[in-house]
Amino acid sequence: MTTVRIIGAPTDYGANRRGVDMGPSAIRYGGLADQLAGAGVETVDAGDLAVPRAEERDPDTEAPSRGNAKFLRETADVSRRLADAVSDTLADGEVPLALGGDHSIAIGSLVGSARDADIGAVWFDAHADLNTPSTTPSGNVHGMPLAAALGFDEFADTDWANAPGLSPENVALVGLRSVDEAEVDVIRDHGFTAYTMSDIDERGITDVTEEAMAAAADGTDGVHVSLDLDWLDPKEAPGVGTPVRGGVTYREAHSAMETVDEADCLRSMELVEVNPTLDQHNETAELATELAASAFGKRVL
Repeated sequence: MTTVRIIGAPTDYGANRRGVDMGPSAIRYGGLADQLAGAGVETVDAGDLAVPRAEERDPDTEAPSRGNAKFLRETADVSRRLADAVSDTLADGEVPLALGGDHSIAIGSLVGSARDADIGAVWFDAHADLNTPSTTPSGNVHGMPLAAALGFDEFADTDWANAPGLSPENVALVGLRSVDEAEVDVIRDHGFTAYTMSDIDERGITDVTEEAMAAAADGTDGVHVSLDLDWLDPKEAPGVGTPVRGGVTYREAHSAMETVDEADCLRSMELVEVNPTLDQHNETAELATELAASAFGKRVL
């Protein structure tokens, strides 16, 4: 039986709107353990990493060498500790499931998952998250985690962000609909596999996800799945900090996660950007638990 170790990373450093640090609690309260049990998965809850509140820290916008990045020291500290927790989980033969917090936690998830392996990644997100401190329009690190884990630009020489076992040719971005101009150039220049919502409309979510998983898995030891709840349409998932209209539907999201399971190469996963202060009756957190269960094999029949 698969054992999933739940690791909370209640960060609120990467975004403008406060409240996403309550995401791990909301997801647990939404029935995560029960949903995973319904998928035939055993769970171990490792609790939350100790994360100082953003209000207690100075954003001190600075980058490794230049540019603009808020709460970078705090993000680096959380990333190091989450990477250790993810790596230890895999070493123990369990599957890490990290709960955000903002999407900056993906730095630690990816670095930990790639510490002793070559991995791919599938990024279910409205955004590409490929900005760097020198290209970001906001300074928010939740728009940088994929660039950080790939060691782009200012992140190249850091001791906490660069995941050497991850390469752009094994990264697939699914459901893009809000991409900055600098990120478009990065996607084209580095050979990412990328699908916009128009691709999903034209080809269907199952076909796109199958292709994305295959690209990520090719020649690797497994795939990390990063699920940002703003990937869904705001009508389906209102409790997110950066909603973008025109996202996937409830059923499309489940079909995608079912396809993730069928690919049989899931190595690690995270659920991010659930903000209970913006939610309605915890429905976004509950949806996150359902989607996680689908990714681990839950079916109607």
